[in-house]
Amino acid sequence: MSAATLEYGRYGSRPRPALGRAAALSALVHVALVAVLFIGVRFQSSAPETVTVELWEPQPPPPPPRVEEKPPAPPPKPVPQPEPEPQVKKPDIAVQEKPKPKPKPKPEPKPEPKRDLAFEKQLREQAALEQKQLAEQQRERELRELIARQQAAARNKALLTWTDKIRARIRGYIILPQDIPGNPEAIFDVTLLPTGEVLSVTKRKSSGHAGYDDAVERAILKSSPLPLPDDRSLFQRQLELKFRPQDR
Repeated sequence: MSAATLEYGRYGSRPRPALGRAAALSALVHVALVAVLFIGVRFQSSAPETVTVELWEPQPPPPPPRVEEKPPAPPPKPVPQPEPEPQVKKPDIAVQEKPKPKPKPKPEPKPEPKRDLAFEKQLREQAALEQKQLAEQQRERELRELIARQQAAARNKALLTWTDKIRARIRGYIILPQDIPGNPEAIFDVTLLPTGEVLSVTKRKSSGHAGYDDAVERAILKSSPLPLPDDRSLFQRQLELKFRPQDR
């Protein structure tokens, strides 16, 4: 016996006014459904295709495999660093240095011998005497040089005087040409005998005027013998004589 029967028996029957309307509505729905099916079948021109529908529920996915939790891996051991190779030091080759020469010992100064006062005085007097002699020799040398210069000057003066006498004598025999331009110079080398006679005449330099050169050469030969120097020691065998047309 259901709970509704018990409930109904306990309390008795009660009128249900909505039950009739529900039954009528249900019958009407069924009639409409049948009519729709009938009309649909009749208006269908071709046989309906058979559709096979497989109704199945997908199998639930298999449970994921159980992963066993592994204990955590121990930390990696530190890699030992390679020890550096020991550096092999090259043996230092000792370079043998040449032995330095030993410094020569400085000679010790010899002690000065004790000088005698008399000996020192003698040395001073000898040095003074030598200086005096040197001074006298210097004065004598200067005096001789002075005398030599004076004698040379006197000799040159005497020679000039002698040659002037000779030139004056020769000019007295020169016949000058009329057409001599300017005052040209002619030089002649004359060779004399100790008596003053002319031995030879040589023209060293021409005046540029042949007539004047010939006139001078003839005059030298005509004036022989030439005058001698007052001091016979000044006599010279070779003389150099210069002539110009305007000389007097």
